[in-house]
Amino acid sequence: FPSHEAHTDHGNVVFLDTPGHAAFSKIRQRGASVADKAVLVVAADDGVMPQTIESIKAIKALNIPVLVAINKVDKVDKTRLEVVKRQLSQHDLLPEEWGGEVVCVPISAKTGEGVDHLLEMIVLQSQLMELTAVRTIPAQGYVLESKMEKGRGPVATVLCRQGTLHVGDFFSAGPVWGKVTSLTVSSG
Repeated sequence: FPSHEAHTDHGNVVFLDTPGHAAFSKIRQRGASVADKAVLVVAADDGVMPQTIESIKAIKALNIPVLVAINKVDKVDKTRLEVVKRQLSQHDLLPEEWGGEVVCVPISAKTGEGVDHLLEMIVLQSQLMELTAVRTIPAQGYVLESKMEKGRGPVATVLCRQGTLHVGDFFSAGPVWGKVTSLTVSSG
Protein backbone atom coordinates (compact mmCIF):
# COMPACT_ATOMS: atom_id res chain seq x y z
CA PHE A 1 0.00 0.00 0.00
CA PRO A 2 1.23 3.47 -0.64
CA SER A 3 1.24 5.33 2.66
CA HIS A 4 1.17 9.03 3.33
CA GLU A 5 1.70 10.95 6.53
CA ALA A 6 0.01 14.22 7.43
CA HIS A 7 1.44 16.37 10.20
CA THR A 8 -1.11 18.08 12.45
CA ASP A 9 -0.90 20.15 15.63
CA HIS A 10 -2.11 17.07 17.53
CA GLY A 11 0.27 14.50 16.05
CA ASN A 12 0.78 12.71 12.78
CA VAL A 13 -1.88 10.85 10.82
CA VAL A 14 -0.84 7.96 8.55
CA PHE A 15 -3.02 7.15 5.56
CA LEU A 16 -2.95 3.83 3.72
CA ASP A 17 -4.05 4.48 0.18
CA THR A 18 -6.00 1.55 -1.26
CA PRO A 19 -6.95 1.64 -4.94
CA GLY A 20 -10.52 2.45 -5.87
CA HIS A 21 -10.78 0.35 -9.02
CA ALA A 22 -13.18 -2.60 -8.70
CA ALA A 23 -10.39 -5.12 -9.48
CA PHE A 24 -8.64 -4.31 -6.18
CA SER A 25 -11.27 -5.43 -3.67
CA LYS A 26 -8.87 -7.76 -1.79
CA ILE A 27 -6.37 -4.92 -1.33
CA ARG A 28 -9.12 -2.66 0.03
CA GLN A 29 -10.18 -5.36 2.50
CA ARG A 30 -6.57 -5.84 3.66
CA GLY A 31 -6.10 -2.08 4.04
CA ALA A 32 -9.25 -1.79 6.13
CA SER A 33 -8.10 -4.65 8.36
CA VAL A 34 -4.99 -2.72 9.53
CA ALA A 35 -6.73 0.63 9.97
CA ASP A 36 -8.02 2.24 13.16
CA LYS A 37 -10.59 4.13 11.12
CA ALA A 38 -11.54 4.40 7.47
CA VAL A 39 -11.76 7.51 5.35
CA LEU A 40 -14.06 6.65 2.50
CA VAL A 41 -13.39 8.97 -0.43
CA VAL A 42 -16.38 9.45 -2.73
CA ALA A 43 -16.12 11.64 -5.82
CA ALA A 44 -18.94 14.19 -5.80
CA ASP A 45 -19.36 13.92 -9.56
CA ASP A 46 -19.51 10.09 -9.61
CA GLY A 47 -21.28 9.38 -6.33
CA VAL A 48 -21.41 5.90 -4.81
CA MET A 49 -19.90 3.41 -7.26
CA PRO A 50 -19.71 -0.43 -7.07
CA GLN A 51 -16.21 -0.27 -5.54
CA THR A 52 -17.52 2.22 -2.97
CA ILE A 53 -20.16 -0.32 -1.95
CA GLU A 54 -17.44 -3.00 -1.66
CA SER A 55 -15.42 -0.67 0.57
CA ILE A 56 -18.47 0.05 2.74
CA LYS A 57 -19.04 -3.71 3.16
CA ALA A 58 -15.37 -4.27 4.13
CA ILE A 59 -15.48 -1.41 6.65
CA LYS A 60 -18.72 -2.68 8.18
CA ALA A 61 -17.42 -6.28 8.35
CA LEU A 62 -14.42 -5.08 10.37
CA ASN A 63 -16.58 -2.75 12.47
CA ILE A 64 -14.23 0.23 12.22
CA PRO A 65 -15.36 3.87 12.39
CA VAL A 66 -15.69 5.68 9.07
CA LEU A 67 -15.47 9.27 7.91
CA VAL A 68 -16.52 10.23 4.41
CA ALA A 69 -14.51 12.68 2.32
CA ILE A 70 -16.65 13.91 -0.56
CA ASN A 71 -14.00 14.89 -3.09
CA LYS A 72 -14.09 17.08 -6.20
CA VAL A 73 -16.41 19.67 -4.69
CA ASP A 74 -14.66 22.22 -6.92
CA LYS A 75 -16.17 20.50 -9.99
CA VAL A 76 -19.84 20.21 -9.01
CA ASP A 77 -22.82 22.20 -7.83
CA LYS A 78 -23.22 22.12 -4.02
CA THR A 79 -26.57 20.29 -4.39
CA ARG A 80 -24.58 17.28 -5.59
CA LEU A 81 -23.32 16.81 -2.01
CA GLU A 82 -26.87 16.04 -0.88
CA VAL A 83 -27.19 13.43 -3.64
CA VAL A 84 -24.01 11.71 -2.45
CA LYS A 85 -25.21 11.81 1.18
CA ARG A 86 -28.53 10.26 0.13
CA GLN A 87 -26.64 7.50 -1.70
CA LEU A 88 -24.50 6.88 1.39
CA SER A 89 -27.59 6.69 3.60
CA GLN A 90 -28.97 3.96 1.33
CA HIS A 91 -25.95 1.89 2.45
CA ASP A 92 -26.47 2.60 6.17
CA LEU A 93 -23.96 5.44 6.36
CA LEU A 94 -26.19 8.18 7.74
CA PRO A 95 -24.51 11.61 7.81
CA GLU A 96 -24.27 13.45 11.15
CA GLU A 97 -26.33 16.38 9.90
CA TRP A 98 -29.13 13.91 9.10
CA GLY A 99 -29.09 12.46 12.63
CA GLY A 100 -26.50 9.75 11.96
CA GLU A 101 -22.97 9.16 13.17
CA VAL A 102 -20.98 9.53 9.92
CA VAL A 103 -18.96 12.71 9.52
CA CYS A 104 -19.03 13.84 5.88
CA VAL A 105 -16.44 16.43 4.89
CA PRO A 106 -16.53 18.11 1.47
CA ILE A 107 -13.01 18.43 0.06
CA SER A 108 -11.15 19.22 -3.10
CA ALA A 109 -7.89 17.35 -3.53
CA LYS A 110 -7.12 19.72 -6.39
CA THR A 111 -7.53 23.04 -4.52
CA GLY A 112 -7.01 21.80 -0.94
CA GLU A 113 -10.44 23.05 0.15
CA GLY A 114 -11.67 21.19 3.23
CA VAL A 115 -8.52 19.08 3.72
CA ASP A 116 -7.59 20.82 7.00
CA HIS A 117 -11.14 20.25 8.27
CA LEU A 118 -10.91 16.56 7.30
CA LEU A 119 -7.65 16.22 9.25
CA GLU A 120 -9.26 17.95 12.24
CA MET A 121 -12.15 15.48 12.15
CA ILE A 122 -9.77 12.51 11.93
CA VAL A 123 -7.76 13.77 14.91
CA LEU A 124 -10.93 14.52 16.91
CA GLN A 125 -12.31 11.02 16.33
CA SER A 126 -8.92 9.51 17.19
CA GLN A 127 -8.90 11.42 20.47
CA LEU A 128 -12.44 10.25 21.24
CA MET A 129 -11.35 6.67 20.49
CA GLU A 130 -8.34 7.21 22.78
CA LEU A 131 -5.94 5.79 20.21
CA THR A 132 -2.49 5.57 21.75
CA ALA A 133 0.60 3.47 21.23
CA VAL A 134 2.99 2.18 23.86
CA ARG A 135 6.49 2.95 22.56
CA THR A 136 8.51 1.13 25.23
CA ILE A 137 7.61 -2.43 24.19
CA PRO A 138 8.97 -4.48 21.28
CA ALA A 139 7.50 -3.35 17.98
CA GLN A 140 4.30 -4.93 16.69
CA GLY A 141 2.77 -4.01 13.38
CA TYR A 142 2.05 -4.85 9.79
CA VAL A 143 4.19 -5.35 6.72
CA LEU A 144 2.46 -3.21 4.10
CA GLU A 145 4.72 -4.21 1.24
CA SER A 146 8.03 -5.95 0.67
CA LYS A 147 10.47 -6.27 -2.20
CA MET A 148 14.02 -7.19 -3.12
CA GLU A 149 16.06 -4.07 -3.74
CA LYS A 150 19.34 -4.20 -5.62
CA GLY A 151 22.22 -3.37 -3.29
CA ARG A 152 20.07 -3.56 -0.14
CA GLY A 153 18.41 -6.98 -0.22
CA PRO A 154 14.96 -7.54 1.25
CA VAL A 155 13.19 -4.25 2.05
CA ALA A 156 9.81 -3.88 3.77
CA THR A 157 7.46 -1.02 4.49
CA VAL A 158 6.19 -1.53 8.03
CA LEU A 159 3.46 0.21 9.98
CA CYS A 160 4.17 -0.11 13.72
CA ARG A 161 1.03 -0.16 15.89
CA GLN A 162 2.85 -0.54 19.21
CA GLY A 163 6.45 -0.27 20.31
CA THR A 164 9.53 1.00 18.55
CA LEU A 165 11.56 -0.87 15.95
CA HIS A 166 15.35 -0.63 16.26
CA VAL A 167 18.31 -1.67 14.13
CA GLY A 168 19.43 -5.05 15.44
CA ASP A 169 15.92 -6.18 16.47
CA PHE A 170 14.84 -9.62 15.38
CA PHE A 171 11.49 -9.90 13.66
CA SER A 172 9.03 -12.48 12.42
CA ALA A 173 6.34 -12.00 9.81
CA GLY A 174 4.41 -15.17 9.18
CA PRO A 175 6.95 -17.86 8.25
CA VAL A 176 9.69 -15.28 7.62
CA TRP A 177 12.13 -14.11 10.27
CA GLY A 178 15.28 -12.05 10.30
CA LYS A 179 17.17 -9.14 11.80
CA VAL A 180 16.64 -5.44 11.10
CA THR A 181 19.84 -4.16 9.48
CA SER A 182 18.75 -0.59 8.72
CA LEU A 183 15.77 1.72 9.10
CA THR A 184 14.55 4.57 6.98
CA VAL A 185 11.73 6.73 8.28
CA SER A 186 9.50 7.83 5.48
CA SER A 187 6.61 10.25 5.43
CA GLY A 188 5.06 8.90 2.28
